[in-house]
Amino acid sequence: MKLLVLSFYFQPDLCAGSFRASALVEQLNRTDLEIEVVTTAPNRYSSFDQKAESYEFIDGIHVHRIVLPTHNGGMYDQSLAFFSYYRHVMKITKNSEYDAVFATSSRLFTAFLGARIASKKGISLYLDIRDIFVDTMSDILPSFISVFVTPILNLIENYTFGRAKHINLVSKGFSKYFKEKKLGCSFSFYTNGIDKEFDGVIDIRKCPISKNKKLNILYAGNIGEGQGLHKILPALAGRLGDRANFVIIGDGGLKQELKNSIAGLALDNIEMKAPLGRKQLINEYLKADVLFLHLNDCPAFKKVLPSKLFEYAAFNKPIFAGLSGYSADFVNAEISDCQVFMPCDIDDAVQKFDKLNLVVEPRIEFTKKFRRENIMTMMAANILLVLKDNA
Repeated sequence: MKLLVLSFYFQPDLCAGSFRASALVEQLNRTDLEIEVVTTAPNRYSSFDQKAESYEFIDGIHVHRIVLPTHNGGMYDQSLAFFSYYRHVMKITKNSEYDAVFATSSRLFTAFLGARIASKKGISLYLDIRDIFVDTMSDILPSFISVFVTPILNLIENYTFGRAKHINLVSKGFSKYFKEKKLGCSFSFYTNGIDKEFDGVIDIRKCPISKNKKLNILYAGNIGEGQGLHKILPALAGRLGDRANFVIIGDGGLKQELKNSIAGLALDNIEMKAPLGRKQLINEYLKADVLFLHLNDCPAFKKVLPSKLFEYAAFNKPIFAGLSGYSADFVNAEISDCQVFMPCDIDDAVQKFDKLNLVVEPRIEFTKKFRRENIMTMMAANILLVLKDNA
């Protein structure tokens, strides 16, 4: 059985989608499936240049990487990049035969692409949904644009999800949204997890963090509308003053806006760095005292489960997070030594900062439960089962 795998991001790119897709393909390759991956050349951050071959045959897997137009993370740039991906995928797959399509998607359109190919070739479609794109766009687009765009996106979404034989949802917070659609497919909930790259580098000894020093607080990840760092970080750094130094590692569409906000307040306790490879990033995690996370204050983000939570939790450091909805419930239920504040709420953030338990303490049960390799092994088995049932 031949499986076409569509993922906008794949190794060696730096992002959650790449880490997830690469780990899953590794597990799928241990089954009896023949696998062909069509992805993009590394493009997640324009400031991180990582070369990769346009075609590779890796351990029996065909990997096609499409070179995209240069973009800086803006919505218009990303739209052009996707249409380039769409056009090239259609060309690569046009004369090839497959038994099924797997598409992992956060922005809907990779899922839509999978649905189009599945329809054209009359084959099964398995979707892995990492975000509810229509929901997010409805929240972040200006109302005068949303009123025109949302109905079109709804049509695309209904077509895409209606074509799937099975849909995996990365967050259980998505459940209600999908139940209301009354789709005829089956569902599963294979989350993100902790990557094997972190094995053996994490100190599992319990030790206190000095309360008499300026705390090093690290954020590593995307800097965009979804994170809303520009709405919380400058004001929070100003309020904490010489009690904390923030290190921000990453890139994204709102990085410049964040820089402008910092410059406008003349803050000297925020340091910004370009994206780093994983080995270098691990060193930054080990140097940090506290790990920081924030999602913007929008209804759509109450449903998500940030992949960064799993990475942070693996390092046993205190976590300081602006979250609400399902992700806040997940943290409170599953991850020890976290202080969760309401997104964009400066007063609540300062109060929760004062309550941080400044200790490095192993999260042994969490790391066992959410090891990415184990989750992807179960998901690969589920994919195989679904595809064979619909063959």
